[in-house]
Amino acid sequence: MFRTSPPPAMLRAPLAAAMLAIASLSMPAPSTAAKVTDCAKVGVCYCLNDEHRAAIDANVRKFRQTIADQRKAGKSVVYLSVPLSSAGGGNFGVNREVAAATKKAIEKRFGADYVYVLDPTTPDADLPRGAGGSEYMVRWTAVLEGADGIGDFDAAYFAGPNDFARHFGFDGSNDVAKLDAYYDRRAANDPDFAKAVQGGLDKPTFRRYYALRASSTVSRGAHDEWNIIRLINDRRRADPRLGTPGQIPILFDGQGVAPPQFESPVSDGYVGRCTP
Repeated sequence: MFRTSPPPAMLRAPLAAAMLAIASLSMPAPSTAAKVTDCAKVGVCYCLNDEHRAAIDANVRKFRQTIADQRKAGKSVVYLSVPLSSAGGGNFGVNREVAAATKKAIEKRFGADYVYVLDPTTPDADLPRGAGGSEYMVRWTAVLEGADGIGDFDAAYFAGPNDFARHFGFDGSNDVAKLDAYYDRRAANDPDFAKAVQGGLDKPTFRRYYALRASSTVSRGAHDEWNIIRLINDRRRADPRLGTPGQIPILFDGQGVAPPQFESPVSDGYVGRCTP
């Protein structure tokens, strides 16, 4: 059996330094992203990861240009608020499809030649990996309030139970059974949905969510969007050029909301400053 002698003392320090350098190359670089507080013109603030700032700013410019182009084409522009996350038993893919179908239904109702609905769930609205609710809300707040803080939209539409019912083909007769069958079909044919099932999306939770809960009411982002529209309307009412008649109309589940609801706040979603 051979025994290896330790390296001479004069070689130990350089050898250790070399080994440390090699090890450092294999280690991931520490994140240099900073958490910063971003406050909008309407007064709401969010804590965001600053590494997403450039992507957020680029998205804001893109969507403001989309709004300007649609208005130049003579169309009224409507903002669609719809839950997207899987929180509470929902599914991202299903919710994105409901959003697309709701946009289509609104444009059909009013006329696609006259109304354009901005769907915030389309793939071109995605931010880079790692962005969370706060980063998305910094972006959408800037788009909603516009460059002057009094809004760039002609109306806001908050998706409700009927918008989801239309997607699943509910007809008022044994609708939960339709969800049961939908779950089975989707799990068998959609790999992403099947992955969500494997991750814990069980059938009873799915049924309860889409039968009884699914709407912008259960969305944290939609809560913030409601409050942002309300704050914009506060500013509009105080503006002598606009006043009460110049407020941005709000629809929920296809119907205009009553005046008391129109001016009432809801609980915050992602709003909040960074804490030390």
